[in-house]
Amino acid sequence: MFYVSMFFQYASQYLKTRLTYRVDTVVEIFSDILSQAVNLIFILVVFGHTSLLSGWNREEIIFIYGFFLVPYALFSAFFNIWDFNERYIVKGEMDRVLTRPVHSLFQIIMERMELESLFGVITGLAIMGYAGTELGLTYAWYDLLVFLLMIFGGMFIYAGIFISIATIGFWSDSRTDIMPMMYNIGNYGRYPINIYHKVIRFVLTWILPFAFVGVYPAAYFLNREEWYGYAFLTPVMGILFFSISVFLWNTGVKKYRGAGN
Repeated sequence: MFYVSMFFQYASQYLKTRLTYRVDTVVEIFSDILSQAVNLIFILVVFGHTSLLSGWNREEIIFIYGFFLVPYALFSAFFNIWDFNERYIVKGEMDRVLTRPVHSLFQIIMERMELESLFGVITGLAIMGYAGTELGLTYAWYDLLVFLLMIFGGMFIYAGIFISIATIGFWSDSRTDIMPMMYNIGNYGRYPINIYHKVIRFVLTWILPFAFVGVYPAAYFLNREEWYGYAFLTPVMGILFFSISVFLWNTGVKKYRGAGN
């Protein structure tokens, strides 16, 4: 309950700050929506030249993209730590974090939250709704629970991967370009895994499991029974990768030497 209370206090302060600069907030939301629209247009352009992509039709690809946007939006809202090394290690703000009686990872997640990214959830649900209607999809009563498990599983996969990368800063305070590269790799999870080479499929499934954020869980709702086994692994992969990242974080904090002079 203590951490729940802390979350709402951080969120309250964040909203007060963002509402002070309303125009900036609106511009940022519009920019995110525009970026999502561009990606959607890219899919439409591709299907302007073909009717199927490795056995997937246009509406199915659009559904997968919409599904992907939901866990990605949650990740972007609550695990925005792309600049951890620069801000907390190089500039020494980690010293301030470690003086407080709250877990350091929780503090940093709260300090870096971007709640306006949650609009991506609405966009994703709208795209899924459109594609699902076009495909004539039907859902059982328990599919809402399955959906939530898949969504949070995907969010924790993303969080686990990027927190693990951030922990590199505890051992090396040099600037790296790993974060931007990983964001680009994560985009591969928006599309069906079977359109890639088998090596890429293996990497996106077991090494950097971004396929569990988009295509695998979405395949369950698209009634692609051949992918069900992977789909139901999504929450397991989320718990596994997030647990690994927390372990690496706690180990890294013990190795942290401080900002020094």
